[in-house]
Amino acid sequence: MSRSGPAAERPGSQQAEGGSVVSSNSPQAQDQPGVPDFTSHQLREARAEAVSLAAKNDRLVAALAAARERITELGAQLDAVTRPAVTLGLVVEVFPPAAPVPWAAHEQAPAGASADEGTQTPSRQVLVYLGGRPMGLAAHPGLAPEELQVGRLAAVNDQMLVVGTLPAPTTGEAVTLDEVLDATRVLVTTGSGASRVLALADHLDTERLRTGDTLAADPRAEVATAVVERTGVAQLVVSEVPDVSWEDIGGLGPQIEQVRDALELPFTSPGLYRAYGLRAPRGVLLYGPPGCGKTLLAKAVATSLVGSRSGRGGQAGAAFLSVKGPELLTKFVGETERQVRAIFEQARRVAAEDRPVVVFFDEMEALLRTRGTGVSSDVESTVVPQVLAEIDGVEPLGNVVVIGATNREDLIDPAVLRPGRLDVRVRIDRPDAAGAQDILARHLTSDLPLAPAEVAAHGGDREAAAAAMRRATVAALYARTPATAVLEVTYADATTRTLHLADLASGAMLAAVVAGAKTAAVKDELAGGQGGLSTQRLLEAVSLQARHSEETTGAATSPQEWERLVDRDGRGIRHVRRLIPSAPAPGGLGAGVRTRAQAWPGAHVAAAVTSGGRLDGQRLQDYQDRVPGTRTEAGCETSVSD
Repeated sequence: MSRSGPAAERPGSQQAEGGSVVSSNSPQAQDQPGVPDFTSHQLREARAEAVSLAAKNDRLVAALAAARERITELGAQLDAVTRPAVTLGLVVEVFPPAAPVPWAAHEQAPAGASADEGTQTPSRQVLVYLGGRPMGLAAHPGLAPEELQVGRLAAVNDQMLVVGTLPAPTTGEAVTLDEVLDATRVLVTTGSGASRVLALADHLDTERLRTGDTLAADPRAEVATAVVERTGVAQLVVSEVPDVSWEDIGGLGPQIEQVRDALELPFTSPGLYRAYGLRAPRGVLLYGPPGCGKTLLAKAVATSLVGSRSGRGGQAGAAFLSVKGPELLTKFVGETERQVRAIFEQARRVAAEDRPVVVFFDEMEALLRTRGTGVSSDVESTVVPQVLAEIDGVEPLGNVVVIGATNREDLIDPAVLRPGRLDVRVRIDRPDAAGAQDILARHLTSDLPLAPAEVAAHGGDREAAAAAMRRATVAALYARTPATAVLEVTYADATTRTLHLADLASGAMLAAVVAGAKTAAVKDELAGGQGGLSTQRLLEAVSLQARHSEETTGAATSPQEWERLVDRDGRGIRHVRRLIPSAPAPGGLGAGVRTRAQAWPGAHVAAAVTSGGRLDGQRLQDYQDRVPGTRTEAGCETSVSD
């Protein structure tokens, strides 16, 4: 049944007297009994709906923020895709600001700039090497002055406007600095040997550039853009001072005194030298057989000068420039001379700081060969005069000492050796027995692992045991027996002479003997033995050196070479023959058979198989029975010259 009119009431309302409708929320409805209360239910629903709407609003805000970020990202990608490409060129020159240019002539005005400001901002003209040719372009007014520098890369848009710059390139053609002409130009030598004048990048400091530095340059743009840290001269020069003292050198007492008198006194007592009217020698030549300590002496000189200067008022020590002589030689004309000039320029620069400088030329004969002796080259005809001009030229060479080391002093140009250039000449000869003892004392010391039997044989005194081993080693090395005979030389007067191992001894050989004994001790200890240095191992090392000397000398060396090394009396050598201990072969083979122990068990082999200075067949047979590995070789001579 439907209701109409006032009888049709809304839920939650009540009809009052007089036909009016009373809401259930009104005080009248609340006072009337039997009327239901919907207030709490409606409030809960309203609160729940408000919370739901707030959550939806938060989600909508987050979605809008994500969409905004995505739109920004897509816009940036679109700009990157649609942005026109720029071309990179090298800034060659920057000109002062020109007449005012309106912003309309550029790609866009700087942010925050008004139209009035744009018409009054001048642009700068830039010379850019672009596309293989120099071009004068306008720079964007928004570029800071420090961005427009010679040597930087310029970004040029399609309207031929410089809109940005990048740092100067660090790659390019390597050129060598010859001279700094002014603040913006340098004189360089290219790889082909040509000299060119290049503009210098603005970020390079001319005060820090040195002759001989290697620069990276763009030869087409004619701009040097970077300095290569490792210069060409630095590859040939070691400026660090070695750590070698006079006490580290053995067997060269007189030579050390001569070198110290020539080099130390002028720097340690300059006032006394001036009082006597003396000057420091300009150079020292160390010559003699190889392996006898020439390079070691030069290192000790540098170390000594450093110590003497560092103790005087805290002054800076000496510098040691070690020049690799053969590496200075190149196939390009004038390049060797340039490197020589660069080396002495570096020496003068260090010496100007009141520091002694030692310029050490190793293998000096390779660089300063006698002029006119070249067969396929005449490079010495220009290199020697260049070195002479540096040592004894118009430009002074104060606080600089030149030391040359060579084992072929006969090949050096006489002009180099005259007084006033290499004033002091010191021959570093082969050590005698006393010198060998002194050298071994540096390599065979009591703090090394010694064999227990050696120490026990000397009552536990390790120093006495080491000294006894040194004496035994020297006695074996310098014994003139058939076992140590290496070569027989025949002189021009038909006389002969036998060269023993002692005649070929050197400090390097003595160090090799001790090193060989140490290696044998290490291998023995690794194999489970007692290890330790012993007399037997040292004697075996001596015999091994004799074997190596016999195998690597003699027949492979010309008489002229041996004449220079051993013919001290000037008789002239005509023939060199290799010697091997020989004897009649056991078993009835008779003469013409050579014997040799492959193991070379020690320097006492000669005493074991000789009688009266000649090999005895019975003793040799007994020795072969005791020592395995011996062999006989037929078809060789039997006599041994002594």
